[in-house]
Amino acid sequence: MSDKKIGIIGAMDVEVAKLKADMTIKNTISKASMEFYEGTIGNTDVVVVKSGIAKVNAGICVQILSDIFNVTHIINTGVAGSLDARINIEDIVLSTDACFHDVDATIFGYKKGEVPQLGRLEFPADKWLIDKAEEAVKAAAPDINVWRGRVCSGDQFIASDEVKKAIKEEFGGLCTEMEGAAIAQASYLNNIPYVIIRAISDKADGSDVMDYPEFEKKAAQNCAALVEFLIKNI
Repeated sequence: MSDKKIGIIGAMDVEVAKLKADMTIKNTISKASMEFYEGTIGNTDVVVVKSGIAKVNAGICVQILSDIFNVTHIINTGVAGSLDARINIEDIVLSTDACFHDVDATIFGYKKGEVPQLGRLEFPADKWLIDKAEEAVKAAAPDINVWRGRVCSGDQFIASDEVKKAIKEEFGGLCTEMEGAAIAQASYLNNIPYVIIRAISDKADGSDVMDYPEFEKKAAQNCAALVEFLIKNI
């Protein structure tokens, strides 16, 4: 067995269903209205969990993975909206770091997005995990474009081109979603290496709204399949 124990977090059922179906489940624990599935994927110990949507759920989830399961690494899988015109639906974004786009304590001299008294705006992802994730994408899905960059998170579903442009201009991120930066912050506070792997499900500008559920499902399943390939070859 590997000396690693990897926590895999998805916000929604569609983001973790394939992983749960394909893993060998040895134990299930309920905590904070979340179901934690402990077992193996390939020869690697994993804990797979649906955190629920948005930042508070995501942060609580990481703390439980740290306190109860003693995970060594964390992977966040799921979907996101593109903030960059070059990045299209079904492309994969790997976090180099993550930050909040909806935090504002600038009146006290902090940068936009900076949580007061933490001493930093962004939470860096783990280089080894990023490299392994990119290798996995190129091996398992060579036709899918993979990008490295910042993930911007907030308790908002971004469907306005105006808001999208403002986030891009302020933070320079590649994609936006609702959990990643909270997972990044909680991982940072617990000194756990992490990476966010996000499949693009929409352009975060209100386009393709009618097809969003279809894009979301396909993108989430693609991302989960890539995470599973990564875990088996890590």
